[in-house]
Amino acid sequence: MKPEAKYFSTTLGGKDVTFETGRIARQAGGSVILRQGDSMMFAAATMGGVREGTDFFPLTVDYEERMYAGGKIPGSFFRREGRPSTDATLVARLTDRPLRPLFPEGMRNEVQVVLMSLSADTENPLDMLAINAASAALMISDIPFGGPVGAVRVGFVDGKLVVNPTLQEMEVSTLDLRVAGTKDALLMVEAGANEVTEILMAEALQLAHESIQPIIEAQLRMAAEVGKAKKVVKLAEKDTNLIAQAKAAVQARLEALLDQEYSKENLYGGIAEIREAFILEQAGEEPTPEAVAALGAAYDDAEKAIIRERILNQGKRPDNRKVYEVRDITCEVDIAPRAHGSGLFTRGETQVLTLATLGTPKEAQELDNLNGMESKRYMHHYNFPPYSTGEVKRLGGQSRREIGHGALAERALVPVIPSEKVFPYTLRLVSEVMASNGSSSMASVCGSTLALMDCGVPISAPVSGVAMGLIMEGNKYAILTDILGTEDHLGDMDFKVAGTRNGITALQMDIKISGITPQIMAEALERAKSARFYILDQMLATIAEPRPRLKAHVPRIESVKVPVDKIGAIIGPGGKNIRALQEETNTKIDIDDDGTVYIASVDGVGFEEARDRILAVTETAEIGRIYTGKCVRVTDFGAFIEILPGIDGMVHISQLSSERVEKVEDVVNVGDELTVMVTDITPDGKIRLSRQALLEGWTAEEAREHDKPKGGKSGGERRGGDRHEGRRSDRGGDRRSSGGDRRDRRN
Repeated sequence: MKPEAKYFSTTLGGKDVTFETGRIARQAGGSVILRQGDSMMFAAATMGGVREGTDFFPLTVDYEERMYAGGKIPGSFFRREGRPSTDATLVARLTDRPLRPLFPEGMRNEVQVVLMSLSADTENPLDMLAINAASAALMISDIPFGGPVGAVRVGFVDGKLVVNPTLQEMEVSTLDLRVAGTKDALLMVEAGANEVTEILMAEALQLAHESIQPIIEAQLRMAAEVGKAKKVVKLAEKDTNLIAQAKAAVQARLEALLDQEYSKENLYGGIAEIREAFILEQAGEEPTPEAVAALGAAYDDAEKAIIRERILNQGKRPDNRKVYEVRDITCEVDIAPRAHGSGLFTRGETQVLTLATLGTPKEAQELDNLNGMESKRYMHHYNFPPYSTGEVKRLGGQSRREIGHGALAERALVPVIPSEKVFPYTLRLVSEVMASNGSSSMASVCGSTLALMDCGVPISAPVSGVAMGLIMEGNKYAILTDILGTEDHLGDMDFKVAGTRNGITALQMDIKISGITPQIMAEALERAKSARFYILDQMLATIAEPRPRLKAHVPRIESVKVPVDKIGAIIGPGGKNIRALQEETNTKIDIDDDGTVYIASVDGVGFEEARDRILAVTETAEIGRIYTGKCVRVTDFGAFIEILPGIDGMVHISQLSSERVEKVEDVVNVGDELTVMVTDITPDGKIRLSRQALLEGWTAEEAREHDKPKGGKSGGERRGGDRHEGRRSDRGGDRRSSGGDRRDRRN
C-alpha cells in the first residue's frame, strides 16, 4: 500500500512553504520534507535509550550536505561527500542551538536529528529550512520537546528590511540576520552586517519574531493532526532538599572566597576545595560513588544559585566588577617578525594571538558546496588548544565550536576588508587562543584587527567585539558586560557583538532558557555598543591606523590590464610561457578571465621586468610610433625587423636610407638593431616600416606618399615585396624566439 503523504502549507515572508510528512522515512521518530520553491530539506528525529553513566543531555544534530541537491558531483578524489564542509558544520550548529533549550530538563535519552539537502534551487537558502524542518520533525515525533521553533532570515535591501530574502537579494543586502524563536521569545540570533545601527538591528529582530509566527502555527497544526503521542521518559530529578542543605553549608565559605581579590586560579582552586570539603563532611571518609555524585551535583547547583543571587540582587560579580565594566586590556603588535602581521590582544585572563598571511589571488579557497559561492579570498581560522584553559587533552582536528568561532570572527571583519581591485591579496588570519576565561571569539576579532593593521591592510575601519551575559529569574534580570567563563557557564545568555564605530558587523546569541524578549535584546545591544567603543579605544592607543606600507617580506602584488584575446599569448602552450616568466623574474603571476594580470614579487625587483615583458607580449603596433627592433631576416627587396615580441614589419630597401641603397646588407644584417617608424598597417595585418622617415623627419603619412611610386604601385610591389611584408607571427610558444625560428627555416 502506497504511503499517504500529508501536506501543511503556510507562508514565510510572503513566500509559500510546505511541510510534507508520512511518505518517506516512516521508521524514524518523526520525519518531514520542507519545501520552498525548488529547495527541499529533509529532517528526521529519533530517540534512543539512556546511555549508562550519562549526566548530560546527549543531543546530536547532523547536516548531510548532498551535492546532488544542486546537480553537482563532489569535487573530491572519491567523488562522494566526505567530512562535513565548514558550511555544513555551521548549519548543524545553527540548528542545534535553538532546539537544545526546549527539551525537558533532566532528559538523558539520546536524541539524533539528521538533516539532508534534497534540492537546492540557487534562489532559496537551505539553512533556515533546516531549523524549521528539524523542529517540525521533533513536533510530530514521539520525543518530548517544548517547541515548536520558527526560523527566518531578514535582509536589508534598498533601504528596506526584507523577510525571507532570496540568495540574489542577499548579494546586495547589508544585513544577514538569522533568527529562531518560539511563539513568545527569541532563542537564537546569528548576524553578519555591513555596519548597521543598533536601532536597525533591534527593528529587524522584532520583525523576525513577528514573521516566524505563521510557521510556528503550521507546526502546531501538524502536531495536532499527525503527531505521535510523546513517550514518557525518566528525567534526572534534582534533590531540592539536598541542594538546600548544600547551599546552607557552603554559602558563607563561598561568599568569603568571592569577596577576595579575584584570579581565575584562586577562584577555581577555592571552589574545588570547598566542594571537596563539603562532600567529605556529608559523606564521610569512605563515601560510595553514588553519594559522591549526588553530593557533587547538589553542590554545583548550590554554587550556581549563590553566584547568580549575588549578581542579581547585589550586583556583585565573581571578579568584583560592576555589571557594565570591561576587564583590563593590553594590546601588542608585531609579535612574530616573519609573519606578515600579528596582534596580541589580552583582556583579563583571555588572550588571543592572531597572525596574518597575505597571498596571491590564486591562493583563495575553492568551495564545493550548495550556497552558490565558488571561492573566498578572506579566511579566518580559530584554534583553541587545551593549555589555554590549563587542561591536558589530545590534540586533533577542529571542533564544531572552533569552526563556529572562526566563522563568527571572519564574519565580523568581512565588511572592512578592502576589495580585490583595491588590495589584490588573499588573506588568511589564524587566531591562536593562548589563554581563555570568557569570550575568546571576541578577543579573536580584536586580535585580528590589530594583525591586519600591523600588516598594512587598508581596512575601512577597525573592529572590536564584546560578549554580554544575562542572569534572569522571573521578570528580574541583569545584563553583564564582558562575561567571564564562570558567568557564561552559570548564566542564561551568551550574546556576542562586534562592529566598528559606525555600526554592527556581526552578532551571535545563544540562550539557555526558553527565550528572551526583543526588548532585552535591544538593551543588551546598547550596553554592548559602549563596551565595544571602550575596547576599541584601547586597541587604537597601540596602533591607530593600518601601517602605510607592507612589511619588507610581504609579496608585492600589482596588476596590469591586458586585452582578453592576448591571455593565451602570455600563458603559452601548456603554460610554458608563464612558467618561464615566473622562474626568470622570481614572481608569481595570476590572470583573471577579464584580462587582469596580478604579479607578485617578494623583492619588488622582478615585478618591473615581468610587467614589461607581459606588456611587450600584448602590445600591438601603432602607425606613427617609432620602435627599435632586431633584424630577423634579409631579402633582396628589404629587411624584416621584429619591432615587438612576435611582431615583424618589413622595411623596403627604398626606405632604408635617404640615399639610394644598392644592397640591403649595406645598411643592416640579421641580428642588427634598427630604429624604424610604422608607416602603414594593412587590413590583413601587414606592417610597413621606414627608416628614411626618421632620417628625413617625415610623418607616417608623408612616408607613405614618398613610398608611393608612379602608377600607384609601391616599391614593395615593384620588387615583389608585397608577398613578404611583415605581419604578426601565428606561431605559438614563446614569441621571443620567433626570429630564430624564421632564420632556421630560411637557412
